[in-house]
Amino acid sequence: MDYETERASPRSGDQSLVLHPFVKRGEKKQIRDPEGCLAEAVSLTAAINLDVVHSETVPLSAPKPGTLFGEGKLEEFASFIKHNDIDVVIVDGPVSPVQQRNLENRLKAKVIDRTGLILEIFGDRAQTKEGGLQVELAHLSYQRTRLVRSWTHLERQRGGAGFLGGPGERQLEIDRRLIDERIVKIKRQLETVVRTRELHRSKRKKVPYPIVALVGYTNAGKSTLFNRLTQSDVFAKDLLFATLDPTLRKIDLPGGQTVILSDTVGFISDLPTELVAAFRATLEEVLEADLVVHVRDITHPDTEAQKADVFDVMKRLGVSVEKDDAYLEVLNKVDLLEADEIELLENSVDRQEEKILMSAVSGEGVENFLASVERKLTENQKILSVKIPSEDGASLSWIYRHGTVLDRQDEEEAVILSVKFTPENLGRVYKMPVTLL
Repeated sequence: MDYETERASPRSGDQSLVLHPFVKRGEKKQIRDPEGCLAEAVSLTAAINLDVVHSETVPLSAPKPGTLFGEGKLEEFASFIKHNDIDVVIVDGPVSPVQQRNLENRLKAKVIDRTGLILEIFGDRAQTKEGGLQVELAHLSYQRTRLVRSWTHLERQRGGAGFLGGPGERQLEIDRRLIDERIVKIKRQLETVVRTRELHRSKRKKVPYPIVALVGYTNAGKSTLFNRLTQSDVFAKDLLFATLDPTLRKIDLPGGQTVILSDTVGFISDLPTELVAAFRATLEEVLEADLVVHVRDITHPDTEAQKADVFDVMKRLGVSVEKDDAYLEVLNKVDLLEADEIELLENSVDRQEEKILMSAVSGEGVENFLASVERKLTENQKILSVKIPSEDGASLSWIYRHGTVLDRQDEEEAVILSVKFTPENLGRVYKMPVTLL
């Protein structure tokens, strides 16, 4: 009989073995450093509180279709697992349903691939009903392709000529139908979430504030920056995928303009397609953003590869960062660098591109960052001089909230302001009880 796992998910404290398989490229340089990938896989494993007993990179000349690894490696892993009471084997890469079944049979331990691991983390972290629905949808889509694993032992029980089917086949079809029905139900519920978001968004457009969306690789420091700018206490920890559910807060820029800051889920290399689709509703704030701020961990050895991964996910979401006026890059965690490393970094930054060196932890560079955000948002704005009666506090307050005040002169019965307005707000100013100079 095939090896059968007693539970669907690993439990906190389970003993685990983490493996990062990679195909040897000979003289050609690896796109990512295998050791860096392994370290990330260990962090992902730790994120669901598994105890990593051992981790290693596994070079492959070519993946084996049935078992991924060669016979020698399988024997080595099986022996290690047996003598160290390993409960879960994490394979940092794609594993087909057939490979997963065969590996579990040979290794006598539960096997989880990279997609399954990320789904476990998301399931553990989602705090809101919406987040839970999105994770469940992604999990079901992933699970549906692997139903064959659970019922191979029953399929052996069927008799006769074989083409009539048997209990295993019937159970497989029942499971598939139940999953399909649940997927349809969740999609309907998420459609309601999208409609609610659109309603909130249309309300915001009536009192329009620009949206600034923080994006970046997981653990780049987005939530730490968000907390510093908004004086919030969004969960921020040196942990992969600390943020899953989006958070929106209003902040005032140095010139007085109010913007909405959005903290989003972190991206990661090889982000499962199921999750990109499921979290589209959550990431719609990025799609609607007036400015996308890309927060990078500049101390990470694979920072350039991480940047490429973020661009790839945004492209899959339909977000273009080619327009310079809608994109700003932040090189975060400079507090972890030595003075000579910072100097080298400053000299290496292309002067044609606007990049902010910053530490969300220490606050270094935050003022420059806010000034750059303001400059980016106001590049397409028009400057107006307006005269407002002193007693008209409502109009004065509105202008301070929705424009960037460049100059103010107080007279006996009026206030004269020089203000930058976005095209959206410009039309509303013309209808206000103010005098245009």
